[in-house]
Amino acid sequence: MTDNSPATVHDEAHSGPIKNPKQMLLAVTFSFVVPIFAIIGLVYYVTMGNKPAATEANSEQAVAARIQKIGRIEIRDANRPLRTGEEVFKAQCTACHTAGLVGAPKFGDAAAWAPRIQTGYDALLNSALKGKNAMVAQGGGEFQDLEVGRAVVYMVNAAGGKFAEPQAAAAPAEAASAAK
Repeated sequence: MTDNSPATVHDEAHSGPIKNPKQMLLAVTFSFVVPIFAIIGLVYYVTMGNKPAATEANSEQAVAARIQKIGRIEIRDANRPLRTGEEVFKAQCTACHTAGLVGAPKFGDAAAWAPRIQTGYDALLNSALKGKNAMVAQGGGEFQDLEVGRAVVYMVNAAGGKFAEPQAAAAPAEAASAAK
């Protein structure tokens, strides 16, 4: 039979994981020692000098890049001579079109360029200026739209196309003197 006396029921209901004074001493010791070592570790980490991630993120260049204004104004020489299609191709287009990266038609590959030539100069120029598939937009960058158009004509003609190279619009003073 079981002893259901109030003293026995009370002892069973309130007994915990600590059964003797040695276990009590270990529990108290570890409850103080473990947090002390954790605090020492955190203090050591905070005060150590070499933190590469924090140093790179707080460098002057990184801070300047994060707080720069969204829009920028670049002043360029509007009277500089326009570049030829070959110069623009070598400077901008050759990275992808020479090797045929990410589906770009290779320079001089008539079979790859044929369907594109069928769409016409305006469609090709629009694709170059606004971007298409993996090709980023070239309009508004380092080159004027006319220069990008010359590069398009240069690549198309190298693949067997017969596009005429676009010419710069005549200046208003030149147009008035030519009309007289």
